[in-house]
Amino acid sequence: MWYRIFGRNDSPLSPAALLEHLHRLGLMVEAHFRGDDLGWTAADLRLGPGTTVNVERYLTQADNLRNDFNNWAAILETCDYSPNNVALMERVIQSAQMITLHKPIERAEEISVDRMCLEVCRFLAEKCDGIYQIDADGWYDADGEMLLKEY
Repeated sequence: MWYRIFGRNDSPLSPAALLEHLHRLGLMVEAHFRGDDLGWTAADLRLGPGTTVNVERYLTQADNLRNDFNNWAAILETCDYSPNNVALMERVIQSAQMITLHKPIERAEEISVDRMCLEVCRFLAEKCDGIYQIDADGWYDADGEMLLKEY
């Protein structure tokens, strides 16, 4: 399962603040972050002996994301059943960074890992003025309010 966060700003995102947030929620996540001079670019998040969730962070200034953003905007354009599709298209096109979380499907039954993924999405979307998308589910704001249901 894939989760994607589209952020309007590319402000640095603190790994320590993310872990602190998750720990406050009772999610004892172990994390291994990797990065470069632009900040962290990847992480492996593990909740106890469960599934490892892979996180990748891409910046428009360093990575060629325009085609990806245009593809997501084109998908949203077809969602004219929602009054939010045009606003979401604009948000995606204006994105300065994209963060992806990948949870292996074979362990999809792990409810606590699902919760961790949602909390990571909400936290990072808030910090980068973003929205997030969950495959085969929908698009959400940083507070977790559904903006568009995927059919």
